[in-house]
Amino acid sequence: MKFSQVLFTLLVILSVSCNSFKHARKSNNIQVVNLDTLTIRPKEKNTIYHESAAHENDILHTRLNIKFDWEKAYLYGQATLTLKPYFYPQTQLKLNAVGFDIKEIDLLKNGVKTKLEYNYDNNIITANLNKTYTRSDSFQVYIEYTAKPNNLQTEGSKAVTSDKGLYFINADGADIYKPKQIYTQSETQSSSCWFPTIDAPNQRMTQEFFITVEKIYTTLSNGLLLMQIENADGTRTDYWKQTVAAPPYLSMIAVGEFAVVKDKWHNKEVSYYLEKKYGKYAENIFGKTPEMIDFFSKKLGVDFPWEKYAQVVVRDYPGGSMENASATLHGSFMNLTERELIDDTKDEFITHELFHQWFGDMVTCESWSNTALNESFATYGEYLWLEHAYGKEEADIHHQDDMNIYFNEARAKQVNMIRYDYEDADDMFDRHSYEKGGRILHMLRNYVGDDAFFTALNLYLTEHKFSSVEIHDLRLAFEKVTGQDLNWFFNQWFFASGHPDLFITTEYNDATKKETVHVEQLQDVTKTPVFKLPIAIDIYSFGKKVRHQIIVTKQKEDFIFDVSAKPNLVNVDADKMLLCKKKDIKTQDEWVFQYNNCPLYLDRFEAVNELSKNPTSKSKEIILKALSDKNWSIRNFALSKMDAIAKSNSSELQPILIKLAERDEKSSVRAEAIETLGENFDDEDLLDVYKKALKDKSYDVEAEALSTLNKKNPVEGFEAAKTFVNDSNLTLLQSILNILSASGSDAENEFFLKNNRYFQGFAQYGFTQQYGKYLLGRSDSVINSGLPVLEQTARKATVWWIRLAALKAIDSLQSMYAEREKELSAKKSNPSNSKSEANNSSELDTAIERAK
Repeated sequence: MKFSQVLFTLLVILSVSCNSFKHARKSNNIQVVNLDTLTIRPKEKNTIYHESAAHENDILHTRLNIKFDWEKAYLYGQATLTLKPYFYPQTQLKLNAVGFDIKEIDLLKNGVKTKLEYNYDNNIITANLNKTYTRSDSFQVYIEYTAKPNNLQTEGSKAVTSDKGLYFINADGADIYKPKQIYTQSETQSSSCWFPTIDAPNQRMTQEFFITVEKIYTTLSNGLLLMQIENADGTRTDYWKQTVAAPPYLSMIAVGEFAVVKDKWHNKEVSYYLEKKYGKYAENIFGKTPEMIDFFSKKLGVDFPWEKYAQVVVRDYPGGSMENASATLHGSFMNLTERELIDDTKDEFITHELFHQWFGDMVTCESWSNTALNESFATYGEYLWLEHAYGKEEADIHHQDDMNIYFNEARAKQVNMIRYDYEDADDMFDRHSYEKGGRILHMLRNYVGDDAFFTALNLYLTEHKFSSVEIHDLRLAFEKVTGQDLNWFFNQWFFASGHPDLFITTEYNDATKKETVHVEQLQDVTKTPVFKLPIAIDIYSFGKKVRHQIIVTKQKEDFIFDVSAKPNLVNVDADKMLLCKKKDIKTQDEWVFQYNNCPLYLDRFEAVNELSKNPTSKSKEIILKALSDKNWSIRNFALSKMDAIAKSNSSELQPILIKLAERDEKSSVRAEAIETLGENFDDEDLLDVYKKALKDKSYDVEAEALSTLNKKNPVEGFEAAKTFVNDSNLTLLQSILNILSASGSDAENEFFLKNNRYFQGFAQYGFTQQYGKYLLGRSDSVINSGLPVLEQTARKATVWWIRLAALKAIDSLQSMYAEREKELSAKKSNPSNSKSEANNSSELDTAIERAK
C-alpha cells in the first residue's frame, strides 16, 4: 500500500470502528443516556429493588418448530406455548420476545386457530385472550415469527460478552479454518431472543423442539433425540423432547458438523459433541464425566436428574461454558489434543457445569439477586471433585486460587452476596457469586461437619426439586438438620459485604504458664461487620498437638490457654478454611516448625511465603527443602522465591533446578524451573538444558524453554521459534508471537497471517497487541496485508477491549505515518541534510507522488 492510501485506510477504519453498540435492553428502569461512543449511567448509587418476577401466567410447555437461513442469520420459528394463570384470573398474556418479526399470534384449541389481538414493542408481546382464564384453566397460544439476532443491539457483560441469544458462526463459510455452527446462549434473559417465552428464572417448562437443518449437520438440544425425519428438500428434522421441567434460560440448541462420541452412566446416555478432528480426543477430554456424575449422585444422595447428559464444544462462544439442562455448552478452549491435556485437564470446567445440573438447573434461584445459590455451589463442586479424585491438597490449591481471585476483585468492589440493587442482572456473575461463594460454603461445611453438611444439601435438593429458591431456603435446610439458628452465618456472609482482616499475635507467660492469643479484626467496621468466626487453634508442645475450638465475636479479643511450657507453635485457623486477609505474627523458628510439622498444604505454603520475606540461613534451608516438597504447587512457589537465595547458594541450587527442569513429574514445575534458571544464572552450558526442553512432551515447558532461550541467546531463540511456526498450540504460539513481534522482519508476517485464526476469545487480545507492535516499522506492503486483520478485529471482535486493542494498534500505525510525513516535510525545507537523508527524502517523495 502506498503512503497516503495507508493513511486514508487507517482513518476510515478508525472512524467506522468507533461506532458503539447502543443498549436497547436490560436498562432495568435506570436512566441511561446513549451517545455515539459510550453509555453514561448516573453516578448516584442505584436504589432500585429487583424483585422476583411476578407470576401472572406460567409456561407449562413449549413446542418449537425451527429452521434457519444461514445467509440472513435468521431463525424461522413456530412456537406453541401451553400456559395457565398462576393464581389470579387473567385476560391478557405477556411474553418476552426480542427483535422478532411477528407473522401471527393465535389461540389454539383442538387444532383450531383463533387470531388474537396483540401489541408488540419489539420486546414484549401483550396479547388479549378470548376470555378470562382462572388458575384451573390452561390454554395454548401459537406464534409464528422470525428471530433476527444479528440485528439486535446488544450489550453483554464481563461474564458473557454478548446477549443476542442465538449465534451464527461463519455463516457464509468464508473462513475455511472455522466450521459453520449455530448455537444459543440464553442466560440470563436471552432465550426470548430466539423463542417467545416468559424469560424469568422462576418459570419452568417441559419442551419439544423440532429442528430442521441440512442433512450434513448434527443437532443437539435438551432432553432426548426421539426421531429424525428425512425431508424431500434435502433437509432433516430432528425431534428433541425434554419431559423434565426446566427454566427457559436453560433451553438450548446447537447445530454443526460434530463428531458424536457416546458413553453412559447407569442407563442414561452421556455424550460428547466435538469438531470432527477432535472426536478422537473425546475420551481424553470428557472421559471422566460418568465417574463425576456417579460421585456427585452418591455424595448428594440425589441421582443425576435429567434424561441424558451431553457436552458440546463450539467456536466463538461469548463466555466460558453454560450449564443448559442436560446439555452443557463449552467454548473452543475445550478443543484439546491428548498432548495439550498434559498441562491442564480442564476438570474444573466440566465439574462446574455438571454440578449445576443439581444446583441451578434442578433447583434454581428464583431471582438473579440469588445468583450465588447457582454459582457458589457450582464453584464448590469443583473443590469436591478435586478432593475426591486427587486428594485434599489438590483441592486446597484450587480453593487458594479462588480466594485470591476474589481478593483481586475485592480491591475495587465489595458487595453483598445476595443483592437486589444491581444495575444489570449480568452484574451478579462476578467473583463474589463464584469464588467467594465457594469459600463460604467451605466454611459452612467446616462449621457444621461433613455429615450435617451433605445431609442438609440432600434435604435442600429433595424439598425443592424442580422448583425455584431463595437463600433463606438453604439456611432453613441447614437449621432443620443441625437444630441451630444459623442466621448469624448467613447474615454476615450473604447479606453483608467484605471479609475479615485479621491481625494475630501470641504471647507466652512463663510465670503463669499461660499462652494468650490476640485476635483483632482490622476491617472498616462502618462498612463491613465484625465477624463471628468459629476457629480451630492447634497448640504444639513437646511433640504433641492440642486443639482448641474458639469463637471470635469482638473486634479485639484475647483467648487464654493453659500450657505446661512455651509452645513450639500456636497455629490459628488450623484448618485453614477462613475467607480472610490475615497477618499472623510468628518468629522464624515458628514458621520453620510449621513447615516441618503441620499437616496441610496451606500450612507449608504460608511458611514458605513468610520465610522468603526475610532471607536467613534458616529460611533459605526451608525454601531449598520446599523444592522437593510432595506438593507440586509448593515446589512451584519455592521456585518463584529463588531470587532470595540464588546468589548465595548458586553451586548447590543450580543442579537442583536442572533436575527439576528435566525430571519433575509436573509440567508446570519443569516450566517454572526453566524460567528460574534463566532469571538467576547466565552459564552458557544451560543453553543445552533449554534446547533439550524444546522436545518436552508438555507445551508449557516447550514454550517456556523457547522464551528463556531467546532471552539468553536471541539469535538461537529466533531460529528455534521459526521451527515451531506450524504448530497450532496456543501456549507455544504465544511464545513464538512474542519473539517474532520483537525480532522479526517482513518475512515473518506470514506467521501472523496464518496463525491469527488460533487466537480466539481472550487470546485474541494478546495477538492483536503483538501484531500491532510487529507492524510498526514494517514495509508498506506488509502493513497493507496486516491492516485487514486489525480492521476485522476492530469491527467484529465480541469483547470491547479486544476491539480497543485493535483500534490502538491502528492508531499507532497512523501516528507512525504522520510522523514520517512530518519528518519528510522538515527535510524538504532544510537543504543542509546529508546525502543519505536526501536519498531517504527522495524515496518518501516518490512514494507520496505515486500515492497521489
